[in-house]
Amino acid sequence: MSTITLSKSDAAGVKTDAVVIGVVKLGGGVTLPAGTESLNAAYGGKLVEVLSDLGATGKSGEVTKVPGPKPGKSASLIAVGLGAAPDGELKTEDLRAAAGTGVRAAKTAHSVALALPTPDVECIRAVAEGALLGRYSFTAYKSDSPSDVPGNLIVLTDLARTKEAKAALERAEVTADAVHQVRDWVNTPPSDLHPVEFAAQALKLGKEYGVKVEVLDEKALAKGGYGGILGVGQGSTNPPRLVRLSYTPKKPVTHLAFVGKGITFDSGGLSLKTSTGMVSMKSDMAGAAAVLGATVAIARLGLPVQVTAYAAMAENMPSGSAARPSDVLTMYGGKTVEVLNTDAEGRLVLGDALVRASEDEPDLIIDVATLTGACVVALGTKVAGAFANTDTARDRVVDAALTAGEAMWPLPIPAEMLDKLKSHSKVADLANITGEPWGGALAAAAFLGDFVAEGIDWVHLDVAGPAFNDGGPSGYTPTGGTGYAVRTLVELAASAS
Repeated sequence: MSTITLSKSDAAGVKTDAVVIGVVKLGGGVTLPAGTESLNAAYGGKLVEVLSDLGATGKSGEVTKVPGPKPGKSASLIAVGLGAAPDGELKTEDLRAAAGTGVRAAKTAHSVALALPTPDVECIRAVAEGALLGRYSFTAYKSDSPSDVPGNLIVLTDLARTKEAKAALERAEVTADAVHQVRDWVNTPPSDLHPVEFAAQALKLGKEYGVKVEVLDEKALAKGGYGGILGVGQGSTNPPRLVRLSYTPKKPVTHLAFVGKGITFDSGGLSLKTSTGMVSMKSDMAGAAAVLGATVAIARLGLPVQVTAYAAMAENMPSGSAARPSDVLTMYGGKTVEVLNTDAEGRLVLGDALVRASEDEPDLIIDVATLTGACVVALGTKVAGAFANTDTARDRVVDAALTAGEAMWPLPIPAEMLDKLKSHSKVADLANITGEPWGGALAAAAFLGDFVAEGIDWVHLDVAGPAFNDGGPSGYTPTGGTGYAVRTLVELAASAS
């Protein structure tokens, strides 16, 4: 059982297997931040010299390992580069990433102390969060599952005994739990996480933490007229689901609605993807996972914000019953859509859910979706696209993302995109694509915006790039599912309160 605690213990005398410290880049050399004085003294005042001799440059993410000052009797040292701090102040994201890097580097240690700078509670939360996120591993399908991951984590800080520090630690733990749950869902093979099973797990999680959960099965979806979700899922033997979570505290200060794309596997349907293009498509439900995880975290933290979350779940498969290019779907609310590309399916399930979410009359709707490869082309694999119907709403979410340490970049929704979607279909209210090879992320956002009720602020997050990491781990980000957007949504709720 892993634990994380706060302690005022001295970094040089703490009883752990390893101690993580930061190294700051300074000119052509390195320096040590405040809080490492005792460790420096334990190395005879020559710790900077030792680190420099071992090649430490202070570059962000760089790891330099040093034996303890008393070999065999004291903790080994893991020095993590923090980059340069020209203004003398480190950002919380630097600390979060350094904590994750240090914990990953200490994987053979059973206990790790983090002696990173913690001048305030926000830094404490960042260090704790990074450490917890960094120790994640997905081993459910490995027969020789390793057990050599740090079990006990200790954040060293002079503020350890304050109420504010303890609250910061609690938030870090709850948020990390939510991110880990989302990562587990995203990493699970699609044969074991089809819509029915995904909905069942959401129901179980909601009951565990006192969040109301409603699940619409295929019969309820048909009765309610959810043509988008049904149309996408009709080619699969695994029927679709729409899951609704609701958390209503006493005297909420605002009402947020979260909507997530939950395509548990995306083959592209009859508009079939390439074989290589399908490999990571178990992650196409990352948006739904994120909104479910964030809603439960907000409830666990008892934040005074009402949250209603919708997870639209379906499996997009080719078969004799699959939707065909040129089929017309009647969406929830009555709007018709001509499906000209069955691989542009995420917007179809989200369209239904956005109309339903609008009926709750929230103050703000945020949808999260691994929606378009076009957004990855535009912004790469580590930055999400942020679209909105008002600049104020978009900036509010982007600011929350900045605080949470998740990169987002504002993108526009040109008015002509919706016109192109409407004109591209000759038989329905709009088509699900424009038919043009450019502006795909913008067109998808325009499509979604047409399903949001007038007068409701709405933000769309295209997380196709950062929700799944095909490369190696770095900082607190593992290979596979990243749990992206959970921290932003929790931060948004916390800032509103």
